[in-house]
Amino acid sequence: MTTFGKAIRSLWRLDPGVRFLNHGSFGATPLEVLAEQQRWRDRMEAQPVRFMASEYPAAVRTAARQAADFLGTSSERFAFVENATSGVNAILRSLRFEPGERIVTTSHVYGAVRQALRHVASTTGAEVIEADVPTPVVSPEAVFDAIAGGLNARTKLVVVDHIASPSALIFPVREIAALCAERRIHCLVDGAHAPGQIDFNVDEIDADWYVGNFHKWLCAPKGAGFLVAADRNVPPLHPPVISHFYGQGLTAEFDWIGTRDPSSWLSVPSALNFHEKLGGGDMRRRNHALVLEALRSVARELDAVPSGPDQMFGAMATFALPRLVAPTFENAVRIHDLLLQQHAIEVPLIPFGDRLWMRLSVHAYNDVSDYAGLGVLLKDLLSEIVCT
Repeated sequence: MTTFGKAIRSLWRLDPGVRFLNHGSFGATPLEVLAEQQRWRDRMEAQPVRFMASEYPAAVRTAARQAADFLGTSSERFAFVENATSGVNAILRSLRFEPGERIVTTSHVYGAVRQALRHVASTTGAEVIEADVPTPVVSPEAVFDAIAGGLNARTKLVVVDHIASPSALIFPVREIAALCAERRIHCLVDGAHAPGQIDFNVDEIDADWYVGNFHKWLCAPKGAGFLVAADRNVPPLHPPVISHFYGQGLTAEFDWIGTRDPSSWLSVPSALNFHEKLGGGDMRRRNHALVLEALRSVARELDAVPSGPDQMFGAMATFALPRLVAPTFENAVRIHDLLLQQHAIEVPLIPFGDRLWMRLSVHAYNDVSDYAGLGVLLKDLLSEIVCT
């Protein structure tokens, strides 16, 4: 399958009347993957006892092997979770922090992860340090230097995004993981946005833990996340919900925490197949080129400032709106709602630092027409907001 844009949009259930420029938030699951999920649900409900007790254990490990192969890692170190934030919480809650020990992240950390770090710090006495990475970011080295500058002898853990949610920037996680290993500091990479958006190999990154989502850029059903644990001497992990298989190892504990609907996990192989039919790496490179074209188009009309250089973007790109627009949550909601209600455009606005940012996403169903005229439209809309 080499066709992109509106010609294949019918493969998804997306509203044809809306320009959908926000694949990054929750993804969008194609019809054939939803059909596969329903087949698993039908099979489960036909004989729930047989399925959960006898069929599910082998089925989830089969799905895990295919998912791990795609990521470039081993299924023995791979476990499904509901989402990347669940994986982060499992890791944080499995570690033991002493008062005064330091957890280092960046100012680009995802909001839910920031709250999880705050909770751990409040209950253990650990200290959370957010290394400031000012935007626009000039280079990957600026991210590396900011994190390196936050490390000291009391640092126990570094939590770093692979692709940061507010800025859409790809961080140099391999180099950061190597720095942490050199200093004997644990490293957790939050790859919520990475699988299906960029090329990478989990084992080559070589962090202690890597978490991510299949339901974003790989288009699996909602609730398909994962974590990967290194095979070196790292503390044992436990899911946030302790159940029957406590203490019996990563895969046993995470595969079963009690009754749940596992159909999103079991449908991941279908999503992987769909991704490859769309072109796999070729599609990812096409999406990258299109998001840069869209970014340049908006910048010409709006004098927009990207959050970083082209090479730090994947299939998302973020740019700052003019400083005349205050970076408030209220303005973000107001502009989002006006774009959706008046122009049928779904795109996120993010208050971040001292600016209000817009994040563009590109997936296979998008084409250049989705971004046509966006700069002019924004320019007019923002002038109205400033005047009122």
